[in-house]
Amino acid sequence: MFLNSLFFILLMALPFVIFWLTPQALADYIADTAWQGILVMFFGGYYMLMWLFFFASLVDYYLDVWIVTNERIIDIQQISLFKHVVAEQRIVRVQDVTSSVQGIIPTFLNYGNVNIQTAGEMERFSFQQVPDPEGVKKIIFRAYEDAIGGNGGETQALDIESRRDGTGPMFENRFHQ
Repeated sequence: MFLNSLFFILLMALPFVIFWLTPQALADYIADTAWQGILVMFFGGYYMLMWLFFFASLVDYYLDVWIVTNERIIDIQQISLFKHVVAEQRIVRVQDVTSSVQGIIPTFLNYGNVNIQTAGEMERFSFQQVPDPEGVKKIIFRAYEDAIGGNGGETQALDIESRRDGTGPMFENRFHQ
């Protein structure tokens, strides 16, 4: 997401850089001809496409949802504006959970990826750009232990829904040890 944001900012600044680098004589010539209207329409369309790109990225970012319950792990991924994929796996099929934080910015901001290896059809779930990946890993392990009967037959109901912005009950202190 960081690289997408940086790319978006660079593309938004590109017309200003072009105008700054344009020689004054060429700018005066364009101002007195029909090219001025054509350039205004071109850059207007350019900025409309940039805002569409920004909106599509925002929708993709905020509509990716991960749900961990005492029975299932559900991954809802927004692929594009009109396409999403829902994948779910029973919690008892979890074989391994790994978390990874790569890079200097993710390390300082404490976000990364959580990969869940399962014994099902979809062998690997990947939660990308998750706040506090180590905490999420612990929550999944705790839900797994509760699901296989680690509490003497009683399972604790963990209904945890999280969004990428770090809100939701998953990130309350009562779930972290």
